[in-house]
Amino acid sequence: MVIVAVCVLAGARILAGADDTVPVWAVRVDRAAGEDLGPGDLQRVDLRFATPDLAQRYVSADDELPADAVLTREVAAGELLPRAALGSGPPEYLAELPVALPADAVPASLRPGELVDVWVTPAEDSGAPPRAVRILRQVRVVAVPRTGGAFGPSATRQVVVGVTEQDENQLGSAIAQLATGTPVLVRRG
Repeated sequence: MVIVAVCVLAGARILAGADDTVPVWAVRVDRAAGEDLGPGDLQRVDLRFATPDLAQRYVSADDELPADAVLTREVAAGELLPRAALGSGPPEYLAELPVALPADAVPASLRPGELVDVWVTPAEDSGAPPRAVRILRQVRVVAVPRTGGAFGPSATRQVVVGVTEQDENQLGSAIAQLATGTPVLVRRG
């Protein structure tokens, strides 16, 4: 009986001394793609991961963030900071263009930070042949406001896309073409 008690006590001490948690960063507040990220935006979280490979997917709280850390995709408050969502450099300049779309012309799982092409199909009553035209290529989704309201789902959705400084000269033409037909978003892989 004494041997069992000694073994249990020794085992408990060994397990108590073995802390296999890993410190990783979690984001304090919602942040959009392209925003810079600093230490004040993060909080340390100690977690146990099933495998070391899984832990490596997240930014370690033992490592300092680069001074020019920028998010490559949206991260939500409380989300662990994935390594894949962290880039470096100055925040990218984006002119924000709101696009009103039919609800069925937006990929259902579209998220800020993803790349899309914006296409326009001619209005049915325009008499033009039904040919879609790509008006913006590989633009970043800046915001995807929630759909619907208090009285049910909406027939349209607004998606805000960001046009880079080098492509800003296309904005006038894109806005004119948006007014002539029905826009459709195609997510880029």
